Amino acid sequence: MNLSLRGPALVDDAVLPDVLVRVEGERIAAVTPIDSGSEPPGEARAAERVGGTMLPAYVDLHCHGGGGFAFTDLDDEAAASAARHHHEHGSTSLLASLVTMSPRDLERGVAILAELCDDGLVDGIHLEGPWLAEARCGAHDPTLLRDPTLVEVERLLALGRGHVRQVTLAPERDHGLDLVHWLTSADVHAAVGHTTASFALVEQAVAAGADLATHLFNGMDPWHHREPGAAPALMRSAARGHVTVELIGDGAHLSDDTVRTVLDLVGADHVAFVSDAMAAAGMGDGAYVLAGLPVVVDRGVARLRGDADSTAPGTIAGGTSHVGDIVARAVGTGVPLAYAVRPATRTPARVLGLADRGSLAAGSCADLV
Repeated sequence: MNLSLRGPALVDDAVLPDVLVRVEGERIAAVTPIDSGSEPPGEARAAERVGGTMLPAYVDLHCHGGGGFAFTDLDDEAAASAARHHHEHGSTSLLASLVTMSPRDLERGVAILAELCDDGLVDGIHLEGPWLAEARCGAHDPTLLRDPTLVEVERLLALGRGHVRQVTLAPERDHGLDLVHWLTSADVHAAVGHTTASFALVEQAVAAGADLATHLFNGMDPWHHREPGAAPALMRSAARGHVTVELIGDGAHLSDDTVRTVLDLVGADHVAFVSDAMAAAGMGDGAYVLAGLPVVVDRGVARLRGDADSTAPGTIAGGTSHVGDIVARAVGTGVPLAYAVRPATRTPARVLGLADRGSLAAGSCADLV
């Protein structure tokens, strides 16, 4: 399909008021700013006018599902439906994330998602668990958490057939640092998360090759000024260019002030906005299931169902937003558009090595929002 679009566009970190974007097939053929002081070429006059600012489509490194479906359903049609839901909401590139499961279910999930990768519906697999800390496991079944073994890791990577791109881990588990080495030697991103690790241990994990932080602050000990833990260590490494930190900037997982502060201190080149979306994304309040655990969504916030005798809210159990919602929220709280878009496009695309995603440029995929 060939078409020409004209209107405001984000090009090279600048919002230009009048741009012609020519698409040929599945690629952008040309991006041409139009000079307001001269007569536009005939192609520009005939181009389809867009109603808003053209942006590159979003890249989501951390997504469990949406539209009523989840990658943890262990069903190929459900997984495909979850991926398509996020495509329809602007995230045309994403990693399909699994949570902690039994060895058998995790193997089945990886095999199903590898097929989804082959079909081009997702761009890789993210294993969030099972090698996490019990004390910070969040919405993971603590009875299924375990220490990593080379046998299990190699089995899962083999079933993934090169599609496992990211693994979240707690480096304090037995063989946690070994796991970082095993993953990086297989060209898999090691992400520190769901952890009680000390500042020093996180720095060791980064030195061993860990280069991502899974949803910074969430699933980590609070930042204490005398006993700094994982969060400040990861921020420091990100500010030095060694780590990219995920942020779930949906207003439920993090305050808007926290999101802006991390952007200011770390820089948008090392922040990735992620949805951490579960099946309820794009749906209404109600009851859901996340890998066998009961979840209740109330006023858009997903939490594990608590004990009947308890008045305390359950643990947050993933997100219900899309990456586009997080970008819009950041802009609405004062982050400049170009700076809010980069953590949702160019930065995660770079992490995944997707050179043809994340920007409006000739040769890039013709994925626009």
